[in-house]
Amino acid sequence: MVPSTTRRAIVAVMAGLSTSPVVPSSAQAPTVIRLGVLSDFSGPYRDWSGPTTLACVQQAVEEMRVLRPELRVEVLQADHQNKPDVGVNTAREWFDRRGVDAIVDVNNSAVGLAVSSVAREKNKVFLASGASTAALTGAQCSPNTVHWTYDTYMLAKSTSQAMVRNGGDSWFFITADYAFGHQIERDATQFVRQAGGRVLGAVRYPFPQTTDFSSQMLQAQASGAKVLALANAGNDTVNCVKQAQEFGLGRRGIRVALMLAYLTDIHTMGLQTAQSLVLAESFYWDLNDRTRAFMDRVRGRLAGNSLNQMNAGGYAATLHYLKAVADMDAVRAKASGLETVLRMKAMPTDDDCFGPGSIRADGRKLHPAYLFEVKKPEESKAPFDYYKLVGTTPAEEAFRPMAEGGCPLV
Repeated sequence: MVPSTTRRAIVAVMAGLSTSPVVPSSAQAPTVIRLGVLSDFSGPYRDWSGPTTLACVQQAVEEMRVLRPELRVEVLQADHQNKPDVGVNTAREWFDRRGVDAIVDVNNSAVGLAVSSVAREKNKVFLASGASTAALTGAQCSPNTVHWTYDTYMLAKSTSQAMVRNGGDSWFFITADYAFGHQIERDATQFVRQAGGRVLGAVRYPFPQTTDFSSQMLQAQASGAKVLALANAGNDTVNCVKQAQEFGLGRRGIRVALMLAYLTDIHTMGLQTAQSLVLAESFYWDLNDRTRAFMDRVRGRLAGNSLNQMNAGGYAATLHYLKAVADMDAVRAKASGLETVLRMKAMPTDDDCFGPGSIRADGRKLHPAYLFEVKKPEESKAPFDYYKLVGTTPAEEAFRPMAEGGCPLV
């Protein structure tokens, strides 16, 4: 059953409609490309996903309307409720009855893998900007899926290797018991060991029922590890950081590593709590002139919120998809998601959020990864001025080598 929150948000793409001549009824109706933003609009990840990603997708559509006014686009939205069955049912409803051509976002790895399978079955397109599992370009890759923004391999590599190099050679994991948590714990464990570190233990907790992490904090403390790694996201990450501070883990010399966190999480924690945390992201609004220019353009849609890498990925993936549609024409794009993705891979990418890049044969979008340290309160000079850049991993090194992924497409 499709969630009741599903509704159509038609974006301004009907330029000049009021002055257009009446089209005879015998004329063929214009082809409309339909995008579906499938995300968390009401659950634990709402504050850093659904509404803001939707705003960024709408921004991309508006920019393409200016470039190609003949291209007509509609945007729908729905809440997957972090449940694979809800995500699958919504995807089928959209593809079969609503004429949706591409689904964007899906900020849950289990839901993302399920939606990727449906998109392949229906020969549609899945633009994954929120799902983080590297399996989307590995054993479960699809010729109809493009994986933008980040994945567990990139996050684990950037953060864990830096922490070990700086003396954090013994680790303990607190892991959310679902696909993302499992995979990023596995990936980070691999990189910790490759760098000469050790993993002393791990504990998994049920998601999304857990809010009290007292037991997990005591286990981390008892392990003797120098690094507490949080293999979770959203409100769980925020709660863990706050409770680690309450338990005095920092005073005991235990550093906290964020396997996945966003600028919006740092804002929720506050700089007093989050200062000196280290995390990896592929986008930051204040990174360079182009990212600042994008922030200026989209600011009016954000209702006072800031952007994170997932939101930026929704914008960039949508923009590149629509460029490919315009290049091949909307009729052909609607007929075959596979052909549209092939065109996306053949075209170089370039946008203000990620700069120039490319899409590999396995569907992995390539761009640099950045390691940031959270500023101290006195170092921040403006709202959302939270990060210091401490390292950059080039695009060709940031993501898992294609030969190691096991993708049957390559």
